[in-house]
Amino acid sequence: MKPSKTYDRRHFLGMGTLALGALGLPLRSLGAMTATEKSKSIPGSIPFKPIKQINAGVLNIGYVEMGPSDGTPVILLHGWPYDIHSYEAVAPQLAAKGFRVIVPHLRGHGTTTFLSPDTMRNGQQAVVALDIIALMDALHFKKAILGGYDWGTRTANIMAALWPERVQAMVCVNGYLINNREKNKHPLPPQAEWSWWYQFYFATERGREGLEQNREELARLIWKFNSPAWKFDDSTFKEYAASFSNADYTNVVIHNYRWRLGVADGDPAYDALEVRLAEGPVISVPTITLDGDADGIAKATDGQAYKKKFVGIHRHYVIPGAGHNLPGEAPERFTQAIIEAASL
Repeated sequence: MKPSKTYDRRHFLGMGTLALGALGLPLRSLGAMTATEKSKSIPGSIPFKPIKQINAGVLNIGYVEMGPSDGTPVILLHGWPYDIHSYEAVAPQLAAKGFRVIVPHLRGHGTTTFLSPDTMRNGQQAVVALDIIALMDALHFKKAILGGYDWGTRTANIMAALWPERVQAMVCVNGYLINNREKNKHPLPPQAEWSWWYQFYFATERGREGLEQNREELARLIWKFNSPAWKFDDSTFKEYAASFSNADYTNVVIHNYRWRLGVADGDPAYDALEVRLAEGPVISVPTITLDGDADGIAKATDGQAYKKKFVGIHRHYVIPGAGHNLPGEAPERFTQAIIEAASL
């Protein structure tokens, strides 16, 4: 199959029909749970709390911790507009397997707050990754397995590319998402541009006000588009949406998307890191990439278009019925991918 052209904005890699599980082990090794099963149906599920707090870098980070204190660390990173509840079913399953699981609220979400009112409410890609490095330092983790989707994939990619000594292995949805702002200036196919309407909306002051005033309505709309097969209920949505009330939510989210489009500057302190990231660094740590075949915004691929970015062990799977919030929609599959990655 001819590889599709790679785009930097979450990889609209191919618009056609692509094979399932083109790399690595057979897809059936990742289990059989359908993506529409709700997390609360997982046997042995336990309450997703309490939220712990720890000072790390410029933040006081809120996080859920599960599993034995001497277990192999696993850090699970959420995307936008979602939160830590994407891993409500994944975390306890991994904890039961002996992993020490950490699920942090990213900056601008949930109970994560800035330590100083003078710190820039920055959403650029490098600083989010540095937040997680700081969290690892605060928790005294020399190395961890990373799992993520959306913003979480980008963060995990950056950590694995720039600080591979801190990453044992990685599971990420939609492959390689490190941004190059110069490439982002070029137009995508019209269908892809239309799918990203909110990025252009956020580039305006009207968009900022719209996000501030309609946080939940916007999130619900994007959820439905991103995951058309996901039959989430109001109680599930409300669990996630509580994170959107963070005082820094609008500023961080708006800056993230404006920075990507090149209409907002980042912090000059991170310019050197962003130069390295713009070069598209390769990732050498063992990696499993996942695509959901019901992802409404990042179409499933065979993994070939970004395979060259993963120069270590790399396996790719397509998960039937899963949308953009893959760990929340197909928790068994994501859990088993983490377990597989730990063995690579």
